[in-house]
Amino acid sequence: MYAVFDETLVTGNEMIDNQHKELIGKIAALEEACETNRDKATAVKLLNYLADYTDFHFQAEEKLQEEMSYPGFAEHKTQHEEFRRAVEELHAMLEEEEGPTDTFVRALNETVTDWLFRHIKGFDRSVAEYRNMRQNSEIL
Repeated sequence: MYAVFDETLVTGNEMIDNQHKELIGKIAALEEACETNRDKATAVKLLNYLADYTDFHFQAEEKLQEEMSYPGFAEHKTQHEEFRRAVEELHAMLEEEEGPTDTFVRALNETVTDWLFRHIKGFDRSVAEYRNMRQNSEIL
């Protein structure tokens, strides 16, 4: 089963949710490529795209958090750095192997897919809730 964006991942911020859909779609494409053809070049290309898009997405999230003076910004940014390191480790693993091995796919699922889903459901939802509370308090 490949990564799928579903209603449990909705934060309520359209821009962030659309970016999460894109990220998860790219993860699913990488999972599928690893399973179906085990081609190293394809896996490297998809992992590179995932890394680039992740940087773009994290920058957007961090800018949003700075703009609203989110109190958990530093911790959230630390989480993003952990994810970046995990993707770098996957790059190293892929370079060392002849292609995407079963070990690589397991690591991809644990360090990217599972991490991202937990992050969205926890950290990103907290940001969305904080944003909604601020917006509602300004209305009152």
